[in-house]
Amino acid sequence: MRIILLEPFFTGSHAVWAQEYAKRSRHQVTVLGLDGHHWKWRMHGGAVTLSREFLAADYLPDLLLATDMLDLTTFLALTRHATAEIPTAVYFHENQLTYPWSPNDSDPKRQRDAHYSFINYASALAADAVLFNSDYHRQSFLQELPIFLKSFPDHNEVETVKQIRTKSRTLSLGLDLKKFDEYCPRAQKEVAQTPLILWNHRWEYDKNPDEFFQALYALQEQNIDFKVAVLGESYREIPKIFAEAKEKLADRIVHWGYVEKFSAYADWLWRADILPVTSIHDFFGVSVVQAIYCKCLPLLPKRLAYPEHVATDYHKCCFYDDFDDLVIRLKGACLNKKSLRREKLEALVGHYDWENMVRVYDDFLETLK
Repeated sequence: MRIILLEPFFTGSHAVWAQEYAKRSRHQVTVLGLDGHHWKWRMHGGAVTLSREFLAADYLPDLLLATDMLDLTTFLALTRHATAEIPTAVYFHENQLTYPWSPNDSDPKRQRDAHYSFINYASALAADAVLFNSDYHRQSFLQELPIFLKSFPDHNEVETVKQIRTKSRTLSLGLDLKKFDEYCPRAQKEVAQTPLILWNHRWEYDKNPDEFFQALYALQEQNIDFKVAVLGESYREIPKIFAEAKEKLADRIVHWGYVEKFSAYADWLWRADILPVTSIHDFFGVSVVQAIYCKCLPLLPKRLAYPEHVATDYHKCCFYDDFDDLVIRLKGACLNKKSLRREKLEALVGHYDWENMVRVYDDFLETLK
């Protein structure tokens, strides 16, 4: 089976997902992508550029697999003489309907943010299959879609949500988790004398760094012994809390900043003991799953996609109710290092490895042919 994977925002986790699937699939997967810059323009104009490149390649696949960053309707319109009979699927890494807008973004104030959500809606309506990286993502999108459509003055077409729901399914993100194995220092991870708390997410508002560092400040005020490693990629606009925390937690910081080499990143994940997660947004949570695989105890909010990653038997030890409960659980974990239940944590998320997921992808996509 020949598949063309269309990715207008070919960078970061989007690029990794596309490359890793193409490498492992039993099908012939060809990626057509554009540099991951100017995400709004990619959602508007990416379809025009990729349609031109697709037609120039003169290559007709058995399936078109697009991501949520593509305006699929525009792409299909511009290539209609070549793609009219080719089945299509759209994979939602995220969506603009339920993605929290940055407080620094001017589009919502200028009432021009709805079009990005409409692109996602129209693409889902046009596709033969609509795929989401988590159950939470799928359900939240379908729940919000009728509300979004009803915001327009007339001809809301709310009944189309049923069409989209019928052809929607969850296809969990595939990850190369086994590549962490070679960096594991030993078969059983030892608990360090001083617990190491980890941040391994993007330095952005939707990861809610304020609450994360406020929890650490609370431990510091109670003279709880801990160290902290702050990893993750930062961008032009860094939340102010990072500069403040770097100063306030100076004597507890063992690493601060993005690590370029995967080996260094993996080493920190294996060394870390506790992962307090405070995000207000995560459609899947790659960094969380990676840390869990490396036997880092997660302390998670009871929301977003996180309950899907942790078996019910572990909910009592891994989920907190609110900020006060987070601090209590974080303190307890720091004071009772030997009781951290980490020996089986990697088994909770091991099924996301491509070794298992590639067959799921291949088998399902083959049904669309």
